[in-house]
Amino acid sequence: MTYVDGFVLAVPKDNKETYRKMAAEAWTVFKKHGALRQVECWGDDVPEGKLTSFTIALQRKADEAALFSWIEWPSKEARDKGNAAAMEEFSAKGHTLDKLPFDGKRMFWGGFQPIVDERR
Repeated sequence: MTYVDGFVLAVPKDNKETYRKMAAEAWTVFKKHGALRQVECWGDDVPEGKLTSFTIALQRKADEAALFSWIEWPSKEARDKGNAAAMEEFSAKGHTLDKLPFDGKRMFWGGFQPIVDERR
């Protein structure tokens, strides 16, 4: 079964196109290193919560949108190897967290093993 890296972040609404271009460029690197799929979802119906929500977790500001994204890999082993190679390539190209079109300190992520994967 595949392996998924999931990400949640807040992006200034004015940076939507800049983020989209950055994600498209990142896909060329992840794909080269074995990723099967990358999905970037711009939040447009993200309700406020009282105990928890995307807004609370991200400390999202009024001028920011929540993003939910994932990268699908053939396996955890492929992800570990491919992600390490991709990060090395990004670093060699001078990409750093302080050059992102969003506050990388408020981004959170994790690796997930699918337990249900239904498709129509």
